Amino acid sequence: MLKIKSFVFSPIQENTYILYNEANECAIIDPGCYFDSEKDQIAAFVDKMKLKPVLLLNTHCHLDHVFGNKFIAEKYDLVLHLHEKEKAVLDFAPASGLMYNMPFDNYTGDFVFLNEGDDVKLGDDALKVLLTPGHSPGSLSFYDQADGFVISGDALFKNSIGRTDLPGGDYDTLISQIKQKLLTLPGETLVYSGHGPVTNIGDEKRGNPFLQ
Repeated sequence: MLKIKSFVFSPIQENTYILYNEANECAIIDPGCYFDSEKDQIAAFVDKMKLKPVLLLNTHCHLDHVFGNKFIAEKYDLVLHLHEKEKAVLDFAPASGLMYNMPFDNYTGDFVFLNEGDDVKLGDDALKVLLTPGHSPGSLSFYDQADGFVISGDALFKNSIGRTDLPGGDYDTLISQIKQKLLTLPGETLVYSGHGPVTNIGDEKRGNPFLQ
């Protein structure tokens, strides 16, 4: 069984997630920690819970989701997992950071590329990789069927969806992928988004104005 710890980081208010199991292994998803104090928060939680980080995952690579990639990778000796189409987005992230007056050091290590249907293992637990592009070209969602939740990145939010006006975004693609990959999950499935509060699939099917 996976437990979830969430953090809200940077002026962009991005949700960073740590998933951890009974063996104290953990996955860090979309580390958006920008300030040193935010990096200290993650490290302090890992230390307090006696966790062993074994996975670094990006749902997608817009700057607010990758600020802390380099820190996490170097501190815990991890390799970044992402979709191949997000590599170009990651490469552009520092330039985007300068536009927002938020310079940062980008991740420079190796990559593991994830694809639709892959299983990302954390001990005996597994996250199913769902390809949910539209907000960005290679956006992924991570579905834990056993524990009834999905990490949706910036695809699906409570009563909203990801913006599609950034390079590589496409509204029709996003809507179709949400309907095909996410709304087909059980209604009680919890949705942990890249921004904002937790929701569930049933509520979004019934009330999300973009999906009616």
